[in-house]
Amino acid sequence: MLRRLLLFFPFISAFVFAQEQSISSIPDSLRTSAYAVIRNHTENYTINSVRDMDITEETTISILSSSGEGFSIIAIPYNPTTRVSDIKVVIYDQNGKEVDKFSKRDFTDVSNTPSGALYVDDRVLYYKPVVREYPYTMKYSFSTKTSNTAFLNFRPIFKYNLAVEKSQITFNNKSGITLNSKVYDTFLAKVSKSEVAGMSQYTYKNIPALQEETLAPSIDVLVPHIDFAMQKFSLAGREGDNTSWNSFGKWYYNDLLMPVSTVTPEIQKEVDDLNLTGTTAEKVKKLYQYMQSKTHYIFVAMGIGGWQPMVAEDVRKKGYGDCKALTNYMRTLLKAAGIKAYYCVINDNESAKSFDPDFTEIAGNHAILMIPTEKEPIWLENTSQSIAFNHLSYTSNYRNVLAVKEDGIELVKTPVYKPQDSKEILQSKVKINLDNSISTDSKFSFTGGQYDLNMPLFYKDNSEVKESLKSRHGNLQIQDLDVVNLTNNRDNAEINYELKFKASDFSKKLGDDIFFRVMPFYTSSLLSSDSDRKLPFETAFPFQDDYSIEFDIPVGYKFTEMPKNQEIKSEFGSYSISFKNEDGKLQVHRILTINRGTYPKEKYQNYVDFRKKTASFDSTKVLISKS
Repeated sequence: MLRRLLLFFPFISAFVFAQEQSISSIPDSLRTSAYAVIRNHTENYTINSVRDMDITEETTISILSSSGEGFSIIAIPYNPTTRVSDIKVVIYDQNGKEVDKFSKRDFTDVSNTPSGALYVDDRVLYYKPVVREYPYTMKYSFSTKTSNTAFLNFRPIFKYNLAVEKSQITFNNKSGITLNSKVYDTFLAKVSKSEVAGMSQYTYKNIPALQEETLAPSIDVLVPHIDFAMQKFSLAGREGDNTSWNSFGKWYYNDLLMPVSTVTPEIQKEVDDLNLTGTTAEKVKKLYQYMQSKTHYIFVAMGIGGWQPMVAEDVRKKGYGDCKALTNYMRTLLKAAGIKAYYCVINDNESAKSFDPDFTEIAGNHAILMIPTEKEPIWLENTSQSIAFNHLSYTSNYRNVLAVKEDGIELVKTPVYKPQDSKEILQSKVKINLDNSISTDSKFSFTGGQYDLNMPLFYKDNSEVKESLKSRHGNLQIQDLDVVNLTNNRDNAEINYELKFKASDFSKKLGDDIFFRVMPFYTSSLLSSDSDRKLPFETAFPFQDDYSIEFDIPVGYKFTEMPKNQEIKSEFGSYSISFKNEDGKLQVHRILTINRGTYPKEKYQNYVDFRKKTASFDSTKVLISKS
């Protein structure tokens, strides 16, 4: 009898496993908005020492439709400090029946080279199954041995339209080194933590899929995550100290920056040859624009190159580098000029992300430079040959940076743009013609974040610039467009140009009368109402548009009635438009101001209503009649 039970047990196990993997066992709550569902994901870390860590990962994921194919891609990163083994992949049909299996020999080994990269030693083992029937489930696992113990973060969900049934990370810390952790839960899910046989275990369950929504913050802000950091860690063979921001900063300064920041005789000579005079700001600007003129951006990540800059002298010789290299080269030039500057690590993205003052870890995705002065600090973005002096893009504002100093890290806040700092000023003369066309002569000026948005114009040829600006005013049937005096003021972060064009079918005739829109430029893209909205929304980019338009009407015509002035005030911003008849010409002055902010989903309809009102007033019509 016992033998019969033992023989039958494998069949029971297979049946139970198939039931667990079948698509029908996925709860309905996890199917909503999901292209794929992670059925089970485990990461097990065994930290043997500061330079020795073993990791095993296993993931079971169900692909519900062709829309979820991107989630079926397996990409296992590795580098010279990492060895990957025991790769297994099994494919199941919708009923949980095994249909195929694969191993490491089926993977493609490719360089993990970002666009614009020159030197990268990161690689990826890549595999994408070819499955023609949906839905299906795949289970894959692999093991990793690494000497890199610097990055231990955990994110149970990382993309839209992906749900999670269960995701778990376990640490078995045998090293004797303290492992710090910080949980950042969100409205989506709360972690469950337990201690099992001396091991720390963190589990998330039943995280619903997110559907991307208009103006939603970055998904990194929306999803829960846990950061881990060993107080002593190893990065590409270098041992670092995460005990505090001070100890981490001293390590960063002494081990990563100092060895590559020597002021060579050649660097000293190129600085001396510039004959720097004037205030600190004037000297820094001259050096900065010199650096821009002789360097360009190329990504470099060899060994510890993902975090340590190239040698400053090598940047001088070769004329290229990534954000780390160019920032440190500029810092070294300033050092040769006797000017103190601080290398700063930053999280560069649209949804502002600051470093946690209470949790020390190696993090960030960009490097910039800060120069303290008696007034405000000078900030330098060093990867662009065109960007203005002392100007950070809107993806670098409203957050803190890690300023690396000899005595440790200082968390310093970057500048904050007010709407008036990110301004578009338009001054336009528009002639209403009898054939329903208009002729325009307009001057545009952009500052702050709107300066950043217009910077791509300087990477286009003349014909591309024309097409780009023509498409901005796609609501007009533009003919004969000319772009005049396109300039980038790199001293004051201001872009200017003039547009001259003719556009047909702008006005309409009613008998002998003519009517037209008071706001010919752009067209506000109306936001849709969403009573079932799930996510908060943000206006991450504050700005102000200040338009002055003068309409010249045909001889023998007059205005029958002036539109009423309008004004709206809201927590989201403000709007005003005014009308004057001066010497037979219509003067329109319109100002739209949008504040920066993050708002709960319940206020989204209020924001939609605010923008619809502004668009409605922009569409105000004016009637002119024969005298």
